[in-house]
Amino acid sequence: MFSKEDLHTLQQLTLEDGLQFISSKISEGIVFSTSLGQEDQVITDAIFKNNLPIKVFTLDTGRLFYEHYDLLSQNNSRYKKKTDVFFPESADVEKYAVEKGINAFYHSVENRKECCFIRKVKPLNRALENAKVWITGLRAEQSENRENMPILEWDEERILYKYNPLINWTYQDVLDYLEQNNVQELSLHKKGFISVGCQPCTRAIEEGENPRAGRWWWENSQKECGLHSN
Repeated sequence: MFSKEDLHTLQQLTLEDGLQFISSKISEGIVFSTSLGQEDQVITDAIFKNNLPIKVFTLDTGRLFYEHYDLLSQNNSRYKKKTDVFFPESADVEKYAVEKGINAFYHSVENRKECCFIRKVKPLNRALENAKVWITGLRAEQSENRENMPILEWDEERILYKYNPLINWTYQDVLDYLEQNNVQELSLHKKGFISVGCQPCTRAIEEGENPRAGRWWWENSQKECGLHSN
């Protein structure tokens, strides 16, 4: 579907031009998953402002901050566009809570990953059904696991292309876009929360810490939930 020439072209294009290029190559089946973080607000703004034929969705894990819902409401009001919301299966959540405990993710990495699988990965898989291109807000700077990710890659497990238009952006690039385009963002970011996930699994970071140090802070792990690792 995409050639080496297309990959080279994408590497040269701006965010908005890259999204438009992808949209011109594929008429339907392009989706963007937003966590409502700063990077994702950048991409949401570019998609909605330009009326691109890209479906935007988010995952409501059931353990988010109130600020997530507030921002989602603000987005709906500003852009007059729909963001689909996918939830975990209630039976899965109930079984986990009964058998292991509502906050069992604090007890082991295995428990935490199982919780992420139930609340994030399974809903994501439903959201990606029939998708041909999955757009993400990943940046190489965010973690060692993402340093070598290409701007466009083939996801063999999900059988779709994964487009990472901000992969080479710096955090300052993100902040500049937000300011220049007057894009609303989570109020948590001004309180030291840079990478924001579920409320019980996220803390504010200290100056000089890696942006993802506040995610699952009690763990010595790769700081991933399984959405972007096979």
